[in-house]
Amino acid sequence: MINGRVTVSDLNKVYRSGEEETKAIDDLSFEVEGGEFLTVVGPSGCGKSTLLYLIAGFLDPTSGTIAVDGDPISGPGTDRGVVFQDYALFPWRTVEDNVMYGLEENGADEDERRETAQRFIDMMGLSGHEEKYPKELSGGMKQRVALARTLAYDPKILLMDEPFGALDQPLRESLQDHLLDIWRDIGKTVVFITHDVEEAVYLSERVMVMTNQPGTRKSVYDIDLDRTRSREEVITSDAFAETKNEVWKSLHEETQQDTRL
Repeated sequence: MINGRVTVSDLNKVYRSGEEETKAIDDLSFEVEGGEFLTVVGPSGCGKSTLLYLIAGFLDPTSGTIAVDGDPISGPGTDRGVVFQDYALFPWRTVEDNVMYGLEENGADEDERRETAQRFIDMMGLSGHEEKYPKELSGGMKQRVALARTLAYDPKILLMDEPFGALDQPLRESLQDHLLDIWRDIGKTVVFITHDVEEAVYLSERVMVMTNQPGTRKSVYDIDLDRTRSREEVITSDAFAETKNEVWKSLHEETQQDTRL
């Protein structure tokens, strides 16, 4: 059964302010298979986040379509969950209450909400922090709460907008590995946005490089790494270095073009 396949067809997005128009996305087409981990990289301002918000249904395309399992989307839906860089937690709710939020919106009863929330709190290594408020948590813990909240209502697709961008390197690497473990365990489709080429190659099955604004698909790289090996073995391997260099060169061509404009 197809589960969480994303199909983007002839997508265009134009922002209008008065008489001014800015084209953010230009005739973009690609597909993400159900259960696949795709990362999108591109120059600053190329439309990466716009693309994610279009898939989420927060924005409407100017033209073209986005479909999930063949059904065109027409707005936000519980089949898609979004994790933001800035956590977007409710400061007046505890960890447990934040994680239960989507379950409440879906109409789950209290016993189901608490049982499901606790399962994902445990999965994210947050046991013992259920009654804490966001202001009492570190940045890494806040991001784990945000991910637990999204996973708890069981979306088919995870849309992640530079979720680790504000974290220091050791914590960032720890959460990358945690995300990979979760992805292997529960098999969600993931569309991940980052500006970090090493992060893109380490996490993904495929990496899509976008062109300068207006953004469209420039190149796509299949990532063939031995994921059974340790992180250190993966990132020091020749295969990792070669793929990272290829993606970097493709991206660098676009960023160099941006500096010449």
